[in-house]
Amino acid sequence: MENKSFIRSFMPLLILFVVSTVLLALAGILFPGWNISPVAMMVGNLILFIATAVSFYLYRKSLSNNNVQAFLRMIYGGMFVKMMICLFAALLYIGIARKSVNASVIFGCMILYFLYAFTEIRIIMKLSKQKKHA
Repeated sequence: MENKSFIRSFMPLLILFVVSTVLLALAGILFPGWNISPVAMMVGNLILFIATAVSFYLYRKSLSNNNVQAFLRMIYGGMFVKMMICLFAALLYIGIARKSVNASVIFGCMILYFLYAFTEIRIIMKLSKQKKHA
């Protein structure tokens, strides 16, 4: 039962991932003058989705814990894991691309990061309100 509710609450993030992946696949056709590398953006989107999934799992797990210290540890742990995954991915991209780093990809991934974070926080806030009333 817990697994079903986790999947149900995770569904908006999955939908965001699928929609953004489709839009990024069509980016070359839809936005030809934007100089966006669709492959780099899709890899960035996948990394952001994985980082968000890990942090969402930790956030969701923290809601079921009554210990305040454990709750805060999980919340801070989720933020730290997500930040480190994104930092490592950005440094890896910059290290691999060197002189041909596409700033549009970095800014595009930053926008995706904010979309994922906004969606994730919105879901967690709804879940925390449901938990109070349960």
